[in-house]
Amino acid sequence: MKRPKPTATAAAVATLAVAAVAVTACAGPGTSSASPSEPRSSAPAADGPRVAVAYAGGVLVLDGDTLEVVADEPSEEFVRLNLAGDDRHAFVTTSQGFQLLDLRAPELTDLVVDAGAAGHVVRHAGKTVLYDDATSDTTVFDTADLASVDGALPDARVIPGVAAHHGVSVVLTDGSLLTTVGDESARTGIRVTDAAGAEIAASDDCPGVHGEGTAKGEAVVVGCEDGVLVYREGTIAKLDSPDAYGRIGNAYVSEESPLVVMDYKDDPDAEGYLLHRLALVDTEALTLKVVDLPEGVEYTWRGVARGHDGEALLLGSDGRVHVIDPATGQVIASHEAIDPWRSPAEWQDEHPALAVAGEVRYVTDAERQRIVALDVHTGEWIADAALPVTPNEIVAID
Repeated sequence: MKRPKPTATAAAVATLAVAAVAVTACAGPGTSSASPSEPRSSAPAADGPRVAVAYAGGVLVLDGDTLEVVADEPSEEFVRLNLAGDDRHAFVTTSQGFQLLDLRAPELTDLVVDAGAAGHVVRHAGKTVLYDDATSDTTVFDTADLASVDGALPDARVIPGVAAHHGVSVVLTDGSLLTTVGDESARTGIRVTDAAGAEIAASDDCPGVHGEGTAKGEAVVVGCEDGVLVYREGTIAKLDSPDAYGRIGNAYVSEESPLVVMDYKDDPDAEGYLLHRLALVDTEALTLKVVDLPEGVEYTWRGVARGHDGEALLLGSDGRVHVIDPATGQVIASHEAIDPWRSPAEWQDEHPALAVAGEVRYVTDAERQRIVALDVHTGEWIADAALPVTPNEIVAID
């Protein structure tokens, strides 16, 4: 495929050898902490953008400007990445729990929040919230405290769960907690409690509840197999999908906009993981509509983000990043990024991903082991680089 000439290029560099990480976590009933660990480098943490790239067996940290590899940290065969929200760290989900990755040092620290099945991480209202699927416990950190971590995790509040399930929790500005409801057999809805634990609202009208996002005015949306729930100002509303089976499982939000972009699956028996429709939710008007993407454009949950002005950015299977109006679903612009690609066989398998930080969109090409940086406003190429590994999930900080 013929590509525009990038304005800067970074070649792959030799990866950095590091010692294996020792897991030393200890989580009590009311706090979460880990044993102190000595930093591996006395050098000051670097400023500027950074990108973390998960691969089978570890995590790379890249300089976000040049795309040069600045650290290669060994880990498990399959790990996931979630930003901590403090402009410094990400949590790496492993079989032991949530392990703290310092993108600026850079190093995969020995600090771990113990979890039987590390799940979702949510950042909102100055809180970073971790959810353990094995217990349904919710661990809440002050995000600012994470930014100043030095050898030990800060204290955290642990809210005991009721029944284990794959769930998620959100803490709002007033201290109220929205959390999913379910057990090992089914996930059914959400419950909202105030800072003292008293119930504010609840709904069991959300089969297969999954994913969350907080829009303007702290309107929280969660996906269901037949629509979405919207929680706003003490009230829960159900918005139905137009199809009998219309699964919505991931929300892409801007906290400055009432408009939420969500993935949409209308065929429970479809092979592969590529989707061809989007759900658009207006949390003020309480409407949900489903739009079709242009012919030949499909996506996975890993390839959607929001831009500076609230626009939706979608990495299509045609290899382009499409800029989409979140109110209408209309494609405003399309920018070349990578070669066309196909659905992964399993959702965990390596396939292209999109992340946005500052003025840059980062796009990975799993098949060709490359990463591309594009200007977030114009789509012009800034840099591209070969990677020494096959990239899977990515996150980025500015």
